[in-house]
Amino acid sequence: MTSSSNHSTASVSEFLLICFPNFQSWQHWLSLPLSLLFLLAIGANITLLITIRMEAALHEPMYYLLSLLSLLDIVLCLTVIPKVLAIFWFDSKSISFSACFLQMFLMNSFLTMESCTFMVMAYDRYVAICHPLRYPSIITGQFVARAAIFIITRNAIFSLPVPILSARLGYCAGNVIANCICTNVSVSKLSCDDITFNRLYQFVAGWTLLGSDIILIVISYAFILKVVLRIKVEGTVVKALSTCGSHFILILFFSTVLLVLVITNLAREKIAPDVPILLNILHHLIPPAVNPIVYGVRTKEIKQGIQNLLRRL
Repeated sequence: MTSSSNHSTASVSEFLLICFPNFQSWQHWLSLPLSLLFLLAIGANITLLITIRMEAALHEPMYYLLSLLSLLDIVLCLTVIPKVLAIFWFDSKSISFSACFLQMFLMNSFLTMESCTFMVMAYDRYVAICHPLRYPSIITGQFVARAAIFIITRNAIFSLPVPILSARLGYCAGNVIANCICTNVSVSKLSCDDITFNRLYQFVAGWTLLGSDIILIVISYAFILKVVLRIKVEGTVVKALSTCGSHFILILFFSTVLLVLVITNLAREKIAPDVPILLNILHHLIPPAVNPIVYGVRTKEIKQGIQNLLRRL
């Protein structure tokens, strides 16, 4: 790194997040639905965690994995949404250099952790349907603990270089980020250094992690479908599919939202720049809000547990 870029980096002690540069006037109106979604996401996930903790019938590996998913959703929400609302309500646009890259790390790592959790949950459903007699010996509390360690370690290690590489750049093109959050693309645009490797690493690492998870999920459901279609007993097919229906809905929703976000970023020149910014915010809000609701509505044991919890209150 040159001495000029070292000087530039040292001079940038904070960034300014400019949400929706073309639509500053209606940010206060947008804050209302965002704040309601935020409260719904946090409230629903906390309720689900308390329900699973309080109900002895829910102390099973499948629900422990669901608890992990809820924890990841809560962290993703808290990493992004409070700062966005602070910008909308109090015009608090500044974010420190270190806080920006911490947010970048948390967003990248926890997004892939969520994808990895879906993959482990798909394996759980595969064992439950394809090898039901062996399920109690394979999917144990120890298995969930090891899976959680794997999920956190794998994604944290592969995501850590993204903010480190960005933080080492020289910033000489100002400190105004045309986004509500510190994404790698938005921040690296302000650098006067070559950012090819930064973008290449995030692309390769991100799609290696997400791609491998999606492939394993598809394989798991292919085996599940193959086994279910062989079952000739009336009603068994519907019952078997219903056990993984909630999980499949969440995976489909997560993948669809992610795909829309990717497409809009690729077509950035053909659409308004504010659209990808809004979609990025919603991606940290809608899945966390929807996940516990889908499981709460479609899973009888969780629904019963929530009813028991409300009676105690």
